[in-house]
Amino acid sequence: MSHDTADRPALPVPPSAEREGKPDGARSSTESPERDPARPPFRSAATPEDAFDGLYMHAAPGLVHQIRLLTGDRGFAFEAVEYAFHRAWDHWPEVACDSDPVGWVRAQAYEYALSPWHQLRPAARRSDSAPDDPLLGALLALPASHRRITLLCDGLGLSIAQAAAETEASTPVAESRLHHARSALARQVPGLDAGSDAMTSTMTRLVADGASATLPSALSTRAGSERRTRLLTVAVCVLAVTLAVALVLAAVTG
Repeated sequence: MSHDTADRPALPVPPSAEREGKPDGARSSTESPERDPARPPFRSAATPEDAFDGLYMHAAPGLVHQIRLLTGDRGFAFEAVEYAFHRAWDHWPEVACDSDPVGWVRAQAYEYALSPWHQLRPAARRSDSAPDDPLLGALLALPASHRRITLLCDGLGLSIAQAAAETEASTPVAESRLHHARSALARQVPGLDAGSDAMTSTMTRLVADGASATLPSALSTRAGSERRTRLLTVAVCVLAVTLAVALVLAAVTG
């Protein structure tokens, strides 16, 4: 990725900006409580860098907590969120024009965190020690797709249709997953009723009560994304040259 970001758009303020006031569990503790939640700071940034940095500060701490709830691994949560924001900077024009940039990054982080390929790494990630919170323990015992849907719907307040779109599932499938997740949590956690408001309020508190994470700076995240892109570009060029030379040699010697 080039360092020249003059052509990258800053985040526009869409007519539906009021939707950003919904609970997303991703608001940074550094954000002033007097600010209007319907106008998060990254919406009015003057430059792409400022917009990205504002989005990062607004969403990253909460996302680290969400990924920890999703996987039981706080260390891996940092990796997943870093990956998601690298992707966001790589695709900044798309993210800047998206009606829900937080949701765009969240989808990337969740997909990365739940990828089965991570289990094939030499040092497969391990969950933290058994959680003291029975709700978190029960949540981690759910299938991955059920964990995700209940975090999105009960923890973050997304509708079934919104969660289905984000997880690339049909609405009936998303609804079925949420029903099974709520039923399983109600069986495992005393006092929870799958059909009551207590389920939603308890999950909302679980998402909102996470301590803010201490993260690398937004500048270092952007720099890391650009460095990774340069290395990938160099690798592709080297591979292309190697293949070209091999083809020439094959033609000459053949």
